[in-house]
Amino acid sequence: MTEPRLRLGVSACLLGERVRYDGGHKRDGFVADVLAEHFELVPMCPEVAIGLGVPRAPIRLVQTAAGVRVRGVRDVELDVTDALDAEAARVCRQLAGLCGYVLKKNSPSCGMARVKTYTESGQEHGRGSGAFAAGLMARAPLLPVEEEGRLRDPVLRENFIERVFAYARWQALLAAGASGAALVDFHGRHKYQLLAHNQAAYRRLGRLVAGAGRQPPAGLLADYGAQFMAALGRHASVGGHVNVLQHLAGYLKDRLDDVDRAELHEAIDAYRQRRAPRLVPVTLLRHHLRRAPHPWAAAQTYLNPDPREQVLLNHV
Repeated sequence: MTEPRLRLGVSACLLGERVRYDGGHKRDGFVADVLAEHFELVPMCPEVAIGLGVPRAPIRLVQTAAGVRVRGVRDVELDVTDALDAEAARVCRQLAGLCGYVLKKNSPSCGMARVKTYTESGQEHGRGSGAFAAGLMARAPLLPVEEEGRLRDPVLRENFIERVFAYARWQALLAAGASGAALVDFHGRHKYQLLAHNQAAYRRLGRLVAGAGRQPPAGLLADYGAQFMAALGRHASVGGHVNVLQHLAGYLKDRLDDVDRAELHEAIDAYRQRRAPRLVPVTLLRHHLRRAPHPWAAAQTYLNPDPREQVLLNHV
């Protein structure tokens, strides 16, 4: 049976929809072609959703005495800040099944950060976040969110994909009831994925799980989920991955002959020296664990991610 596709919210212009203020689009090949092959993309344009037409007068972020507002460039009486925030609230209510969101960079509605702001007299003032993006991220702080421009960076792209699938697994756990035993299992299966990102966070999460009986379940799950997604938000370094690969190789130290053991350690070292992709030692580990099964190691999400996730990570 085919797994249902995970759903990603996407700024509609990135899919080629002509919803920009000038009647154009900003189609992005990675989003429209690659991500569309593996996810159900849900296109949204908050500016159109709040009733602004196509084409329309441009808007921008303006620093005022009342804070940053989204106002018309020429029509200074136009202020759509509250409407864009309300649209973010609506999306969070009605599209709770989303596992991630890809936003349009530099947009006064959708830009995550580094969007130009202006003084009321029209001078550049600094940088900020689009009103819709800010509302979305404030109401759904665990939701993986990225801009299409940042997804051109291989490290950021890999991290976003990893977080999307991890978030989907976390949401599935919550939907299934998240018993204490299920949380222990979830934490155990993510051990090496977490260690690659943040060893201290893994230990903190372990203490949360160990103290499950001393904290109300709802509070425990909220704390765990927030810390789990924050840990994965920290980019895994080459050193972090090498440490994890060496630990996983340790499960095989008495199961491999000298030739296979040397080959595995050479593959890890080649990755450490950036002479080979991480897929090389990971593939070797999977191969040897099929020949000499170890249930704990084989269950790790680090070695056995969702097949769709693996395809996308290989694409990276």
